[in-house]
Amino acid sequence: MVKVGEYNLLKVLRAVDFGLYLDDGNEGILLPKRFVPAGAKEGDEIRVFVYHDGEDRLIATTQTPKGILGDIVKLRTVSVTPQGAFLDWGLMKDIFVPKSKQQTTMIPNGEYLVKIYLDEQTGRIAATEKLEPFLSNDHLTVKELDIVQLTVYRRTDIGYVVIINNQHTGVLHFNEIYRNITSGDQFTGFIKKIYPADNKIDVSAGKPGYNRVEDEAEKIMRLLGENNGYLPYYDKSDPEDIYSFFGMSKKTFKMTLGNLYKQKKISLEKTGIKLADN
Repeated sequence: MVKVGEYNLLKVLRAVDFGLYLDDGNEGILLPKRFVPAGAKEGDEIRVFVYHDGEDRLIATTQTPKGILGDIVKLRTVSVTPQGAFLDWGLMKDIFVPKSKQQTTMIPNGEYLVKIYLDEQTGRIAATEKLEPFLSNDHLTVKELDIVQLTVYRRTDIGYVVIINNQHTGVLHFNEIYRNITSGDQFTGFIKKIYPADNKIDVSAGKPGYNRVEDEAEKIMRLLGENNGYLPYYDKSDPEDIYSFFGMSKKTFKMTLGNLYKQKKISLEKTGIKLADN
C-alpha cells in the first residue's frame, strides 16, 4: 500500500516517453522523466516520495522534501491567498497551510514552524501552524538518557520549550545553551530528567554521559592534529570561544580535557593544550 507524504520503495511497471509508472496496485504512479534515476528500467525498485500534484493525482519524485508526514519543520512562505498560504518544502508543488490552520496571518517570505499532516477530508498532505493538538506528554515514548531529536519551539523565562521527536515537549534551560538558537532550529539532544508527577521533561543538547565525552575527545584530538598539535584553548578560556570553535560547552570541554590528560594524550600548557610527546 502506497503511503502518501512518505518515502516508498516501488517497482517500475513500465516506461513511457515522459517518465516511469511505478506499481501502486492499480494503474501506477508516474515518476516524471526529470526525476528518473539513470539506467532505471522495468522491474527495478526505486525509493520515491509520494504526494499529490496540482491536479490531485498521486505523483512520485526522487526529490527530497524538507519534511515528510508527521515532521515539524520551519518553512518559508512562497505566496498567500484568501484561502491560505503556500510554503516551500523543497518539491515542485508547494505545501498548503489553510487559513484556519494559521496562528497569525502568514505573509510572503515569512518563516513559520509547521507540522506536516494528512488532511482527512481531501487525503492531501498539508501543513498547520497549530502544533499543540499534536504534542502531548500524557503517554511518553522516551525515558531518561534517551537520545532524541529536538526542535526549538518558543522562548520562556527559564529557557526554551523544545519539541521532542515531533511528539512531546520539554525545556532546554538557559544554562544548557551555549550558542544562539531560534524557533525552528533542530539538533540532537537527550532526556536529562523526567518529573513523574506531571511528565514534564528537562533536556540537554548533545549526548549523555561518558559517550558524550568520548565523542568530544575524538574531536579535540582531530583538531589538535589539524593545527600542528596545539590549540590556544584551556580551562580559563571564554565559554563562547570554546563553543564557537569546538561546538561544546565549557563544562564538557573541561571534562574531556581531564579525560585526555589522564590518558596522557595531551599536555596542559599555560595558554592552551598540546598533543603529548609520546
